[in-house]
Amino acid sequence: AIEKAGLDYVYISLPVPPDKLKEAVAGLRAMQFAGWNVTIPHKQAIMAELDAVDEDARIIGAVNTVVNRDGHLTGYNTDCIGFMQPLAQHNFSPKGREVTLLGAGGAARAVIWGLLRAKAGRITLGVRNPAKAARLAEEFSAYGEIQVLHWEDGAFADHLAMTDLLVNTTPLGMYPHVEGMPPVDWAKLKKAALVYDIIYTPACTRFLSEAQEHGHTIINGEGMLAGQGAAAFALWTGVTPNLALMKKALREELAARQS
Repeated sequence: AIEKAGLDYVYISLPVPPDKLKEAVAGLRAMQFAGWNVTIPHKQAIMAELDAVDEDARIIGAVNTVVNRDGHLTGYNTDCIGFMQPLAQHNFSPKGREVTLLGAGGAARAVIWGLLRAKAGRITLGVRNPAKAARLAEEFSAYGEIQVLHWEDGAFADHLAMTDLLVNTTPLGMYPHVEGMPPVDWAKLKKAALVYDIIYTPACTRFLSEAQEHGHTIINGEGMLAGQGAAAFALWTGVTPNLALMKKALREELAARQS
């Protein structure tokens, strides 16, 4: 995307041990890097090293993108933008709709915030540890209605009949453990429900494959991954990248790794 846009930038990978994060940030600032992405395990810890944190990142509680403007470092979280883009491309508006999320881990935070910003009617967290999920629901309760159900309870299965959007935010089904998936009674799920898995390896998880067999439109995690990267690209450069090209490069790289 950098090459296609004709920009004089390079994008490189820099492994950083947790105990060297402070020094790494100071070094990147001193070398006048335009910005960088942040991944596990630094998404929370890096917030203390920045001059400012965008509201989205503050509410989500994690930073995945840093922008350096004349030595002033601002942290952003573009995951919620990345998550929402494929929904828009499928002409799905969460406003006023019933949304069910499977899982309440770190990945769920950006998804929840993206949906709340879009005025989702109610978000239900289907989980195996309701006590842990209840704390997450409480954090976001000021912004919208969130309830928690155990995903093996009958109440959760009954709730699926009202669900307009079902999202897997767990790692169940991710390569190489491709047989895994959260428990879903497809016979109970609303027939018109859109089914979204934020996993992108494999491209079609068991969760998505079963959803498709039951007649549901499906979305995988490729669009979210490329979309969050495109949003970061725009923050660094002021240029909107070629998203189709980024998706193509992603698919080719994933295919090469899996072969």
